[in-house]
Amino acid sequence: MTLYSDPSRTEADAPDEGLRRTLGVDRRRFLSTCTAVAAGAVAAPVFGAAPALAHGRDRDHDHGHGRGQVLVPPHKRGIILYTVRDATARDPLASDLPSGFREVFEQLSRHGYRQVEFAGYRQHANAPGGDNLETVEGAKLLRRWLDDYGLRAQGNHGFIPGSWPLTAADKDTFKKHLEIANILGMDHMGTGGDPTGSSYRADWDVAADKWNALGEIARHEGIKLYTHNHDSAYGFLLDGGPLDDQGRPTRSSGIRKLEYFLKITDPRLVWLEMDIFWAHVAQYKFHTYTAHDGSTRKNVFDPAGLVARNNKRYPLFHAKDGVVSTTNGMGYDMVPFGTGVIDYTTFFSRVGERNYHNPMVEDDNSPSATDPAQSLREAKISYDNMAALRRRRR
Repeated sequence: MTLYSDPSRTEADAPDEGLRRTLGVDRRRFLSTCTAVAAGAVAAPVFGAAPALAHGRDRDHDHGHGRGQVLVPPHKRGIILYTVRDATARDPLASDLPSGFREVFEQLSRHGYRQVEFAGYRQHANAPGGDNLETVEGAKLLRRWLDDYGLRAQGNHGFIPGSWPLTAADKDTFKKHLEIANILGMDHMGTGGDPTGSSYRADWDVAADKWNALGEIARHEGIKLYTHNHDSAYGFLLDGGPLDDQGRPTRSSGIRKLEYFLKITDPRLVWLEMDIFWAHVAQYKFHTYTAHDGSTRKNVFDPAGLVARNNKRYPLFHAKDGVVSTTNGMGYDMVPFGTGVIDYTTFFSRVGERNYHNPMVEDDNSPSATDPAQSLREAKISYDNMAALRRRRR
C-alpha cells in the first residue's frame, strides 16, 4: 500500500469577496430576537475551559475592546442542514414557521450564516420545488435560493457507492451527485460515515483503494471528496500481535484508524471533515491500547494536533459542542455550539488557517418534538457563539 505525505503545498481557499447578503421579504416573521444561553462551568473529562458566549461583532478585529482576532471569519461561518432538518421537512401549509429549503435559507441568512452543508436534498412535498430536489433541475432551484440569500453550499453528506469494485449503476449515481455539487457551487462533496467500520488494517487498505478511486473521479469533476468521522474511526487500528481464530490481528501499533487512512490515501484525492465533538469522544474513550508485545500503553488523542499536522487534509469541520456526561459512555452530551465545555478558542487557535477551514455548526439534538421553533432558535445561538470566538491575547 502506497504511503502519501501531507500536501502542505496546497493553496488555502481565498475569502469569497463576492459573497453578499441579500434578504427577501417573506410572509412569515420568525425569530426576530434570540437570546444566547449560558452553560454552567463544568470541567471536561480530559481537558478544560468553556468557550466565551456570544456578544461580539463580526469584524476580524475588535480593537475597541482588545478582544483579539476573530477565529472564524464571517464568510466561513456555516451550518449543516441536518441541524435544522425538522424545518426543511416541515409542512408550510400547516405552520407559520420557516418550512422547506427556501425559507430555511432565508432564516439562516438572517442569523448571519454564509455557508451551508447539505445532508441530502429532500424537503416537505408542499414546499416550493416539491419533496425531492436531488436532480439537476432541483439543484438549479436550490442554487438560485442560495444566491438569493447570500449563502454558499460547502459540501453534502450524500451518496458514496457501497460497491467495490464499483458497479456501473453506482458510478453513474456518484457522477450525478458530482454534477449536482457543481451546480450548487460546492468545492467539496462527502459523506456522513466512516470509510469502514472495521478495526483491521486489511479493511482500511481496501477502503483507501476505493476512496482513492472515487477521489480521482471527483477531482476530474473539480470536486474534493471528503469523509466524515465518528468516534470509532479514531480508535486504535488492530495491526499485529497474536491472531484470533479467524486469523485476524488482536493488538495495535498505537496508530489510530483515520491516521492510518491519512497515510495511505492520496492527499490530492481524499480529504477529511473532522467532527470535533466525536473526535473528543474518541479522546475520552480511546486512550490506552494493547501493544504487539502485550503491554498496555497510553496514548491520549489530540484532535487539534492531528489537524495541525495534516492541515490541508481537513478543509471542513463539524463544530459541535458538548457538556460532560459520566453516564452515557461517551463523556459528553451534545448541546448548542458555545454552550458546552469543548474549548473551541484553543482548538481554532491551534489549527490556524482560518481562511481555509470551513466550520459547520451541528447539533443532532436541536429538532424537538415539543418545541418546533427550537432548531432554528438554537442555530442562532450557535452562530452568535461562533462569531464571538477571538484569539486570546498573549
